[in-house]
Amino acid sequence: MATKIRLTRTGAKKKPFYRIVVADGRAPRDGRFSEVIGTYDPKKDPAEIMFKEDRVREWLSRGAEPSETVSSLMKKKGIL
Repeated sequence: MATKIRLTRTGAKKKPFYRIVVADGRAPRDGRFSEVIGTYDPKKDPAEIMFKEDRVREWLSRGAEPSETVSSLMKKKGIL
């Protein structure tokens, strides 16, 4: 099972809000996931990014791979 750390979209039309989740790589974008490990709100100025850093580090040590977008958000927060 290839575990990924990626975004899942919530929020209304034209008002995106994302959860940062750990999911099986084969699951659909807004489908089944293992755990919510953060949030991302791109509509605020500046964009609001929140991670549960201890959970992120644990999943990374288990071999979960972040998507390109999530890895750039992690770099902004200083996790990677």
